[in-house]
Amino acid sequence: MTAPETTGLGTRAARAVMWNYASFASGKVLVLVTLAVLARLLTPSEFGIVGFATLALAYLAVLQDLGLGGALIQRKDDTEEAAQTVYTLNLILGAVLTLLTILAAPFVARFFDEPLVTPILRVLSVTFLIESLGAVHLVLLQRRLDFKRKLVPDLGRSLVKGAVAITAATMGMGVWALVWGQLAGVATSALLVRAVVPWRPRFVIHRRLVRPLLGFGMPLVVTNIQHAVWVNLDYVVIGRFLGDAALGIYTLAYRLPELLIQSIWRVVAGAAFPFFSGIQDRPDLLRRGFLKSIRYTQILVVPLAIGLLITADQAVSLLFGDQWAEAVPVLRVLAVFTLFVSVGFNAGDIYKAVGRSDLLAKLGMVDLVVLAPALVLAAPHGLIAVACTHAAVALGDTILRLFVARRFVSAGFREMMAEAAPAYGAGALLAVVALGTLWAASGLGDAISLALTVVTGAATYLLALSRLAPGDLGRLMRWAGMGRLLHRRRAA
Repeated sequence: MTAPETTGLGTRAARAVMWNYASFASGKVLVLVTLAVLARLLTPSEFGIVGFATLALAYLAVLQDLGLGGALIQRKDDTEEAAQTVYTLNLILGAVLTLLTILAAPFVARFFDEPLVTPILRVLSVTFLIESLGAVHLVLLQRRLDFKRKLVPDLGRSLVKGAVAITAATMGMGVWALVWGQLAGVATSALLVRAVVPWRPRFVIHRRLVRPLLGFGMPLVVTNIQHAVWVNLDYVVIGRFLGDAALGIYTLAYRLPELLIQSIWRVVAGAAFPFFSGIQDRPDLLRRGFLKSIRYTQILVVPLAIGLLITADQAVSLLFGDQWAEAVPVLRVLAVFTLFVSVGFNAGDIYKAVGRSDLLAKLGMVDLVVLAPALVLAAPHGLIAVACTHAAVALGDTILRLFVARRFVSAGFREMMAEAAPAYGAGALLAVVALGTLWAASGLGDAISLALTVVTGAATYLLALSRLAPGDLGRLMRWAGMGRLLHRRRAA
């Protein structure tokens, strides 16, 4: 691979990340607006009851494609036959999971001591079958780094989901507003992705491809199970020991860092895996790509995490109302949690790209052995204790994942931290200025103080970053398609 080809591939991956983030972020803005409206129409208990059902779906969803989507992305030959095979297997799995969910619904309701979970879960079970109709189409977009077209189903899903949920909530449908919104959104996404991807599936299985596809995918299933347990274990512990109202508060507190911060590393991962897979035989390029993914992810994540930590009180009051005040301290801890996780998120994409997806399963098992008893012990002490415990374990998990990644990318902790240093230096200045602004504007009301804090904090961060890492800011603007604006600023 020549130098121009290498540069072009890196630029293509970076632009794919930008389009993926535009797709993801646009949808999440709509989700945030929807959440803000629903938080004023529904109670914490109603959010919590639906949360019980979605927890069960999240655990069953790890079996939805048996890792076949990742296998299809990584595969270099027979891709059309592989896609047809994966599509057929996905439909079969979707039907099986729908049936299993219907049968398991009463047991889930009994575990959480909430009878309403049974009908809710049975209705939501159909999402497995609906999602399987467009799953391979989404994988093909990801494989081709074609996230520009992914914007259509993502936006459509969020828009329809929000519109249906809000309409149903205003009609007094309570928890069912969230259920019908979820179903409408999933159906819309499946229809739109099939409309924008010019690939026509056939119901066929190429038997010679099943074994290699499953051979790559099954270790990912183990990893996905562990990840699902890890991501949702705090919800399970809270729901089981603290009740539906506590789960509703925790769920809402988690949504802001999820929407504003976790979205960044998730969309980067969506482009990072296919990019790393494409350069798996180029150790030098793999090393540079890994380090730069840390650098640019932290540049985007750090200001959001620090900003959310500082302005949690005002953000919750304005978006959701004073009835959700208990979510504020939990939100602050979860902002720190997401910052910890963001540093090492892409290590797993390196393992998968070099064919060592088994490492994800092994590291995930270590993490769960620590996390499960820690959360159970923390639960009697309340929501903040659970959030702090999750953050502490996440920090240890990040350090371990980066330590293992060193052998594949030949980069030490010092180099990794050097890539993140500009973001944290600028973030420290942001924190000082934002805290001062928030204190000075405290008598002006939540809306004005929040707006002033965001503006001054953002300006400080961008100014500091332009001094600490001048090339990075310009590069991000060019990848985002703002090259002309940057050129005009320099000319002026």
